[in-house]
Amino acid sequence: MLGALANHSALRIIGKGQLIKSKMRAIRSGVWFKALQRIDRVLIDLTIKVTDTIRSAKLANSILMLTNKLESAMESRFSRAIREVGLPLAQKLSSIAKKLGNTSAKDWIHDSDFAVYLAVMQINNKYFQGLVI
Repeated sequence: MLGALANHSALRIIGKGQLIKSKMRAIRSGVWFKALQRIDRVLIDLTIKVTDTIRSAKLANSILMLTNKLESAMESRFSRAIREVGLPLAQKLSSIAKKLGNTSAKDWIHDSDFAVYLAVMQINNKYFQGLVI
């Protein structure tokens, strides 16, 4: 039942305009040819040319997977570092601080500035680790 609901929501999310926007952004950022194989690019191009709305659940899932792949490829390195390093560190530090009795630590998980700070500190730590002063 949930799978059918997910398919129907994917059908409503993806439209011709959204596909065209994703394709243009990917071409402009230089990831269209790097991130997608030829068959994937052809699938998106044909979907844009042939249909205005996607009615097939399998096609919608395939297109959604490809657009997610493009979005991931277009994400900046810094944004990726925040998502992959800063947010998990914020969660760990929040958990430790809550165990030690800090009641305001539960808000750290949702503090994007704290996640950015932690990501920058981790990047600087890795960068300066190799330098000898």
